[in-house]
Amino acid sequence: MQTMPGTTGAHALVRTLVDSDVRVCFANPGTSEMHFVAALDTLPQMRGVLCLFEGVATGAADGYGRMTGHPAATLLHLGPGLANGLANLHNARRANTPVVNVVGDHALGHKALDSLLESNIDALAGTVSGWVRRSASIEDLGTDAAEAVAATLTSGAAGEGGRDPSRNGTSGSVSTLIVPADLSWSTGGRSARPVKIPAPAAPSEQHVRSIAKLLRSGESCVLLLDGPALSEQGLRAASRIERATGARLLARNWAARQRRGAGVPHVEPLAYRGEQITAQLRDAHHLILCGARTPVTSFAYPDRSSLPTPPDTRVHVLAEDEGADTVLALDMLADHVAPHTEPLLAPSAPPPLPRGALTVDNWAAVIGALLPEEAIVCDESITAGMATLHAATAGSPPHDVLGLTGLSIGQGLPSATGAAIACPDRPVICLQADGSAMYTLSALWSHAREHLDITTVILNNSSYAILRAELERVGATAEASAQLFDLSRPDLDFVSLAHGMGVPAERAGTAEDLARQFRRALSEPGPHLIEAVLLPHGG
Repeated sequence: MQTMPGTTGAHALVRTLVDSDVRVCFANPGTSEMHFVAALDTLPQMRGVLCLFEGVATGAADGYGRMTGHPAATLLHLGPGLANGLANLHNARRANTPVVNVVGDHALGHKALDSLLESNIDALAGTVSGWVRRSASIEDLGTDAAEAVAATLTSGAAGEGGRDPSRNGTSGSVSTLIVPADLSWSTGGRSARPVKIPAPAAPSEQHVRSIAKLLRSGESCVLLLDGPALSEQGLRAASRIERATGARLLARNWAARQRRGAGVPHVEPLAYRGEQITAQLRDAHHLILCGARTPVTSFAYPDRSSLPTPPDTRVHVLAEDEGADTVLALDMLADHVAPHTEPLLAPSAPPPLPRGALTVDNWAAVIGALLPEEAIVCDESITAGMATLHAATAGSPPHDVLGLTGLSIGQGLPSATGAAIACPDRPVICLQADGSAMYTLSALWSHAREHLDITTVILNNSSYAILRAELERVGATAEASAQLFDLSRPDLDFVSLAHGMGVPAERAGTAEDLARQFRRALSEPGPHLIEAVLLPHGG
């Protein structure tokens, strides 16, 4: 413990976070957090990034954590501030991303007065956090902060009523520390040393051998990859297994982070629709989960099953023990069944540049043809990219893709913010649907303020297109109410909106326009936005 005369609780808290290697705080503070803000002045090792909406702050922390494997902090004002950030904390929870939320609360004597911003912060935090603590004394504040960081980095920290196999070998959980204002401003705070994080558990050799026996049995097997299994090391091991045994590989659609492109094994994505998943698994005797959950449909539909895995397919978990290292398990499995087999790597084969009017069928080919090496692609293209983006970028230079893990829209622009701050030497490409862009559009202001190297492509089809399909799938009819999916009258002008927040912007109506503007944006430092106006299928 370190104690300095006159040290406020907030200073001890920030000092502990810095010593625990938390170096960025995405903030939208209020009165109860002012002493935390003051502490940042004396501790320049932590970078404060102002976000104009709490959902941007939490989404940025998610993007940062996915790229670094280490948490950023968020600074949120009381219960309403936390509530504004919940949607992207939901995505972070589903991505197993390490995030530390610091939420200010009223001073103890003030809480009893039930003032206007009083709320149940603990209950709100519990909906998205694997670890929640309300600091009770100034002496404990440093220790609480150190334990909050450690909780984000401990596999299986989330307590959601049972073991979750998708957490095996991952290092991500959301922690929320609630700090009463009087603890922040009081003196006598003590920083604490970082908590040592245990290494992931070694997989069971016996269990890995049992999976190897399945792969040698002659019965058809599918490996479903997610989490760390979608790293380059995990994909290379999985490709060795595929080549030696004939097992098929599938990757979770909209994964938290996936390595892709030339020089990386190519993996077919798991379909989005339940009946498509059933078709993909139709002939599989065994489904082996490698950091993945058993597939379920995103929604229930009349007269359709929510469990698309065929009933005759047996499901197995590769890294069976809690906290076991999924990538190590894949390496061990590959050494058993494919000791002398090399992985099959995707060739460099960007698509040719299309010509003519931009449509939902050809826009992704422009991105795939021009994608720079080591780009970070934040994908919230949703309907516009669901059928085309994966194939269009399969032969592009190597890159990482951050997906919409929890399906809570409004993630793309904020996650690009965090990814760009985490990796300032890499180009960040945000592929953003128009309707969901409006949820967190103020992230553009942070892009400009922080001078982040982010190229945003808004895919403007003037609708919540995916909802039109959902209307049909649930068997509902709503001709008059279809206006609830229509984003025209008035049309959204993303070029003007971007200019208003300090981001250079242009509009593209043809593939040639998009290619020219995309090249220029990549060649110039700082943020850029391209509004790609899409015609329906086939123009």
